[in-house]
Amino acid sequence: METALQQYWNEVNAILSGSGIRHGRKVAAAALAVAAAGAVFFAVGQERGFDRTVFLATVAALDWGWLAVAVAAAYGTYVIRALRWAVLIEPLRPHPRMGKLLSATIIGYSAVTALGRAAEMVRPYLIANRENVPFSSQLAAWVVERIYDCLFALAVFGFALSEVSGSGVHTGVALSWALRVGGAAIASGAAIGLGLLLAMKYRSEEIQRWVLRMLGFLAKHHLDRAERLVEGFLGGIRSTKSQGATIRLIAYTFMEWVLVGACYACVLKAFGDVLSPTPAGIAILMGFVSFGSLVQLPAVGGGAQVTAVLVLTQIFGVPLEVATGMGLMLWLVSFVAILPVGAALALHEGLTWAGLREAERGAA
Repeated sequence: METALQQYWNEVNAILSGSGIRHGRKVAAAALAVAAAGAVFFAVGQERGFDRTVFLATVAALDWGWLAVAVAAAYGTYVIRALRWAVLIEPLRPHPRMGKLLSATIIGYSAVTALGRAAEMVRPYLIANRENVPFSSQLAAWVVERIYDCLFALAVFGFALSEVSGSGVHTGVALSWALRVGGAAIASGAAIGLGLLLAMKYRSEEIQRWVLRMLGFLAKHHLDRAERLVEGFLGGIRSTKSQGATIRLIAYTFMEWVLVGACYACVLKAFGDVLSPTPAGIAILMGFVSFGSLVQLPAVGGGAQVTAVLVLTQIFGVPLEVATGMGLMLWLVSFVAILPVGAALALHEGLTWAGLREAERGAA
């Protein structure tokens, strides 16, 4: 199993290294990922005696009531994210239209699921257009939001690492690799993010003067444009200067992660008594999957499913067939379940698939 999963990770990394390729090659990369996932599924079945009948029976026996609650919790996270964005946009729009913010949030996350991580900028692009504010300010809001999420991810992942390390559980090659790389990547990213957040909070004016001084060699019209961009970006992070706004951002981020944890717990409960979800167990699973979800391929997903299966089988001892079903269902509920709502909202607002592509290109 570890060999097959490691091969899959290699395929994914090879795909991600070409993130700047054109649309046709992206489609081919996604098709390759699907083929790689199929190969892993077959290889795992050969190596571990994967019983597809047991897998199908496990999925067929799911408790749809618990899954409905899980989907409701997942939907709740988008409401919280829209409320958090309202705090970030407050310096420019003290009273933003919450319906528009929520719609842009849902469409933006749906675009990420359908188009991959390159579509992350669709959400700030749509909000900037609808609220008539500079895109650079909403790019700054996105950066601040990512920093808060990264800091909470560090806390959850750090707790997961401490629990796994202290439990004495033997981890295989693939999971040991995830422990090393994931811990280093998230810790480094969070440390950098915290430094940026503090710098933007207390030294924004000095940063603006320094950036413009470094760009002093530009022609006047280019320098004027750069100054507008820098001012717009820093305008988007002014909300972090208010202590009340900072408290609300922390509170909303905490609520978001609580809802994500509730979603995970409900998905696990839907599989019966195979694994009794505890707060520590949910934190461990969330911590690892939050790292794996960084690998998000268009309409395919990626590392989230693979990481979930690794953690469930090697740490919690869940049978492979059940772990595969859990990993798949976590991905469907956490990422894919919002797609129908996002597509409906996009159609209602006159946004077509080509329109979302245009928004992605416009943001770029």
